[in-house]
Amino acid sequence: MRIAMIGTGYVGLVSGACFSEFGADVTCVDIDADKVTRLERGEIPIYEPGLDALVAGNVRAGRLSFSTELAPAVAAADIVFIAVGTPSRRGDGHADLQYVFGAAEQIARALDGYAVVVTKSTVPVGTGRRVKTLIGQRRPDADFDVASNPEFLREGSAINDFMRPDRIVVGTYSERAREVLREVYRPLFLMETPVLYTTLETAELTKYAANAFLATKIAFINEMADICEKVGADVQDVARGMGLDGRIGSKFLHAGPGYGGSCFPKDALALRRTAEELGMPSRIVETVIAVNEARKRRMADKVVAACGGSVSGKCIAVLGLTFKPNTDDMREAPSLEIISALQRSGATIRAYDPEGIDEARKFLDDVAWCDNAYRTMKGAHALVIVTEWNEFRGLDLDRVRELLVSPVLVDLRNIYDATEMTAAGFDYHSIGRPYALPDDYEISAGVAE
Repeated sequence: MRIAMIGTGYVGLVSGACFSEFGADVTCVDIDADKVTRLERGEIPIYEPGLDALVAGNVRAGRLSFSTELAPAVAAADIVFIAVGTPSRRGDGHADLQYVFGAAEQIARALDGYAVVVTKSTVPVGTGRRVKTLIGQRRPDADFDVASNPEFLREGSAINDFMRPDRIVVGTYSERAREVLREVYRPLFLMETPVLYTTLETAELTKYAANAFLATKIAFINEMADICEKVGADVQDVARGMGLDGRIGSKFLHAGPGYGGSCFPKDALALRRTAEELGMPSRIVETVIAVNEARKRRMADKVVAACGGSVSGKCIAVLGLTFKPNTDDMREAPSLEIISALQRSGATIRAYDPEGIDEARKFLDDVAWCDNAYRTMKGAHALVIVTEWNEFRGLDLDRVRELLVSPVLVDLRNIYDATEMTAAGFDYHSIGRPYALPDDYEISAGVAE
């Protein structure tokens, strides 16, 4: 099976490397010559655990290559995946499809023999039909079909998600295209991975619906965390009690500073815009977006409150910048809003992230970047944990307390036990958890009354 992967961003590079691991002959194409040169040298432009070894192994095996030349790659391909960016369009929040249609234009000119053109990029409903029309108009003689095969990759665990997915979604009206995609995914069929065959439109909407629903779970548990703080309940126990219900499930019920990254923010915006254009506005998605934006702003207020109501003239140490651990992705990261708000309130910021500092520099100014966790803390008036990297879970608490001017620790990911932190001498603040049981509670037979 010969594959042309158009785009070497997160989705294209991971998918191309994984398809080559399945035994396909994959050429990843990108217009960025410098990026292609770096990939040919074995330099991976994104941080994703295990990706460097996967790419190197398949390049050595001759199954994976990189090129700036789209035409020869497409002409030789059985399947052409479009995996270019679809960022939020300025002004209306809709997905910007210029790169998708630009790729389709070039594909149309290069097709030589039958091929399946597959949108792997996250695209609004109707995009696949537009790609089919565009190629057909440019090349009436072309022998091709169009399909939608959305990705469901989580940054930080993308390779495992590709190799052991919960499901594969294939949308097409062509039985011939379905057979080609069945063949390329055959190694997963042997593992009895569920495969859902749908129409183009259904596959496109499934991706948006899945991400919007997961974003809704995050926004919901964050609202529950706020209620927990008011009534003295523990949001982690609430989430556990909810998640044990098989109808709900435990994933994405983790209270924190709000969602970010390359998918949830832009996909929720795009789905909202699509719904509006159809005259069927999604009030739930609209609310989720608003709740999440407000959440990020409120986290800065939480830090200010923990510092006695003012951070003016104070140094705040921030651990974790990326929107989640095991990635260097800073897109829509809560840290951006939190740090900017603290700076506007007069604070100076020291920050550290194991992988995200180079990306963070592009978004933030006037931050003292540190090369390890403890250097951020020396002389700081408070420590804020924004991203739950593993190396932050086992900090030397005695050393932390000695380095800080005052023992204020704001844990926006609940990675420490509140009672233990208080016992260790910290003025500890977390998300949706009480510091201790109220004085009027009596414990009898293990039950709080």
